[in-house]
Amino acid sequence: MGRRGALVAALAAAAAARLALRAVEVPAAKKARDALRRTNFRGRDVSLAGGLSYAAAAGGVAALAGGPAGVAAAVAGVGAGAVGAYDDAVGHLPGHAGAKGFRGHLTALREGRVTSGMIKIVGIGVAGMAAAGHLDHHTGRWARSGKVAGAVDALLAGALVAGSANLMNLFDLRPGRALKVGLAAAVPLAAAGGPAAPVAGAAAGAAAALLPDDLAERAMLGDAGANALGALLGTAAAARTGRRGRLALLAGIVALTAASEKVSFTRVIEGTPVLRELDALGRSGDSAD
Repeated sequence: MGRRGALVAALAAAAAARLALRAVEVPAAKKARDALRRTNFRGRDVSLAGGLSYAAAAGGVAALAGGPAGVAAAVAGVGAGAVGAYDDAVGHLPGHAGAKGFRGHLTALREGRVTSGMIKIVGIGVAGMAAAGHLDHHTGRWARSGKVAGAVDALLAGALVAGSANLMNLFDLRPGRALKVGLAAAVPLAAAGGPAAPVAGAAAGAAAALLPDDLAERAMLGDAGANALGALLGTAAAARTGRRGRLALLAGIVALTAASEKVSFTRVIEGTPVLRELDALGRSGDSAD
């Protein structure tokens, strides 16, 4: 396990992600390809296949290579990816479109509308708690902590996983941005070794493999991929940290999520020279000069 396991997981996830992405290009999958087409921020026709490929590849490899943390990550990643895919599929339809952010979905719920975004929020929460329960039970944390303390630890871990999934989706507003953020978080986690390293390696490998297509606007993550990426990273972080670490990370995620309701991440990035250059690096039609 450790760093070597992270490297193996990264290579396997990269290969799996490329295979999954190319699978939708075969002639027999034409109807599926058409259903996955969406218009991005620049008005270009882009495939959502990147997100499905990411969730399947990173989640599958994590489950095979990561032990209890990997199984937990797969539960979180595939679960978050599935409800994200549902939101991708129907979120633009009447009755679902228009609600933005947690507040917007709550407002719609008060009006009697259950949006795909609200279903996604609930689904990610359930996936996060299921992953946290598996992680803490199978690593012995629950038994060592006792019932009450163990329940608190699991709640923090579940909230961390769900919050990470949601936060990563907030970065997926420009080609390559969410994958770059994911790589910036996953590579140090993988390099640090420990039980979370293969999970972080799988997250990083799949992200690196899909980054060229995302930057070139041939494929996008969508909610399926961004939520899966965040959930995997959240699980890896939960596996490495104790109660204080989980609480600190969760506080940071909550703060950033709350800030996003008031401040545009894109505006902040574009107004900060270093972040603007990194964000534009490698992007089709943009310049980092």
